[in-house]
Amino acid sequence: MQALEGLKVLDLSRVLAGPWCTQTLADLGADVWKVESPQGGDDTRTWMPPEVNGESTYFLCCNRSKRSIAVNFRDPEGQQLIRDMAAKADVVVENFRKGALERFGLGYEDLSAINPRLVYCSISGYGRAGIRSEEAGYDFAIQAESGLMSITGEVDGEPMKLGVAISDIVAGMNAVQAILAALLAREKTGKGQLIDIALLDGSVSLLANVATGYLATGNAPRRYGNAHGSISPYQVFSSSDGSFAVAVGNDSQFRAMCSQVIGKPELADDPRFSTSRARATHREDLVPLLDAVFRTRTKADWIEAFKRAGVPAGLIRTVPEVFSAPEVAERNLFVEIEDDRMGSLRLPASPLALRGTPPRPPSMPPRLGEHTDELLEEVLGLDGERCAALRRKGSVA
Repeated sequence: MQALEGLKVLDLSRVLAGPWCTQTLADLGADVWKVESPQGGDDTRTWMPPEVNGESTYFLCCNRSKRSIAVNFRDPEGQQLIRDMAAKADVVVENFRKGALERFGLGYEDLSAINPRLVYCSISGYGRAGIRSEEAGYDFAIQAESGLMSITGEVDGEPMKLGVAISDIVAGMNAVQAILAALLAREKTGKGQLIDIALLDGSVSLLANVATGYLATGNAPRRYGNAHGSISPYQVFSSSDGSFAVAVGNDSQFRAMCSQVIGKPELADDPRFSTSRARATHREDLVPLLDAVFRTRTKADWIEAFKRAGVPAGLIRTVPEVFSAPEVAERNLFVEIEDDRMGSLRLPASPLALRGTPPRPPSMPPRLGEHTDELLEEVLGLDGERCAALRRKGSVA
């Protein structure tokens, strides 16, 4: 069995933060009912390239193992269908603009009145209350406004965003944690609750040690590029045939690197470098010395030497190299799925390695409305004639 087997999730979200949350719940065994507009469905279905057989790989990244039902939100009968499904659900996840679902009678107050045990997770850019709650939130803007971009990039270069929509993904991860906590609380109280997840909140929390450094000292942080503000050597170095990453996290690792990797044990006894604080303070002296040594051999040679010494270091892999790495395959981080429309397709898999209740084997992300009749019959008990009538009216597709 899976950890969340039997949990029913009504997914009213689209794009990334909400779907990332509900995909994780699906991975853990929940039955996720993805509600989409009949007019095109989830926005990401059109986000191409890249694509495979005419389907967006962006959509494929965050919708595995769900069932899709296409419902017209603007139609009163469509709205009633969603309310009826909410009465049967344990969790609702949505990321509409503030007030949009309330206009359809699908807000938290509306649905919790029908189902007091409902856990209702609302995801937005800036939260459901406050001076910016009316604004739409997009990952790139949130990365900029949260301070993440200000600490990312080369020392003298432009602030840089991360290569994926990290604000959305972290909001989705935070939503999962909050939902699971609310479900545990429901076991004690018998009642659900409203969860207010904001992209801004999650992204500011990602500042982590940088945030505490500023809040505690009042000193504004700066960018270090591929280096670390508190630890050295903890950065990218050049070898004779390319770059690699060195992550020396403590004094014993530094001593092992000096004696066993680069053959310069005297560096570990140098007062400028003998402690972590000293190395961070004197990085301008240390880094050129190491750089000169690392340029004398290949990156493969250095990585092997670091491994023998038990000191962390790593190759800087491309994405194709990542998915060719034996440890990635060994950890089952991607799967091959057989599908009637795609044939055989490789997709990412869940990283949540629960040994007793492992994630479910993933199924293909659904086609728009693929499970409309199935869910209407199974969840709401509607017969084929009623489903056909709703489809003719335009309430569903």
